Amino acid sequence: MPSKYLHGFYGLFTLVLAVFGIISVLFSLLWRKNDLMVNMTFSSSDLDAGLVMGIAFLITSSLSVAAIIQRNHVTIGLIILNWVLMADAVMVLVVGTFVWFYTLRERAEFHVRYAKLQPSQRITIQDQFSCCGYFNASDLLEIGGSFCQNSTFANSLNTTITNNFCVTPITNEADTSLNQVFSRDVVTVPVIRTTYGFMAGIIGLFLTSLCVIKVRQEIERFRRIDAKRGGRGFV
Repeated sequence: MPSKYLHGFYGLFTLVLAVFGIISVLFSLLWRKNDLMVNMTFSSSDLDAGLVMGIAFLITSSLSVAAIIQRNHVTIGLIILNWVLMADAVMVLVVGTFVWFYTLRERAEFHVRYAKLQPSQRITIQDQFSCCGYFNASDLLEIGGSFCQNSTFANSLNTTITNNFCVTPITNEADTSLNQVFSRDVVTVPVIRTTYGFMAGIIGLFLTSLCVIKVRQEIERFRRIDAKRGGRGFV
């Protein structure tokens, strides 16, 4: 591959990684808001992980720029960059796998978080989704608000309609955010808001960095051969 194209791809993947970092930092900050469902879906540790990951991407992209502007015979910056990229890849896999595993146990995990809410917060959710209790009308039921005004009404709800109980609307609401973090939906999500999707930029930059190292080593090798021949070249 001609050097100019190689450096072009290198610059492209550096930019992509920087954009990924901005996205990760941005959403980690935006989701730190006083929203009951968002706070149930993403804990402060989840958002901290996203923030750290975004900052790591921005640092890596800066290191990428610093490494490529070195003289041809200096490849230590690119070597360090590759080690950093491998660390980034491990971090992405850990965070992505954690989110994926969480989605497999979503109903049970949200039951734990729902149980930790204040009674007034559970009433707010019951009114928001028109549901009573979590798994059923006897599970974490709160009497009050505009929907579950008494236990007689709650017990009269049709148990075959899952939306009558809060587990279904809560997990459906959370699915939207969790799936955007875990995977990319090209129909409903116009930008990449994914964890595993970040691997594309990391792998792309890693491979182009290896190619740049190889090209620079070849250039340096021929320069030394040329110097031994008295600068006369091969013609």
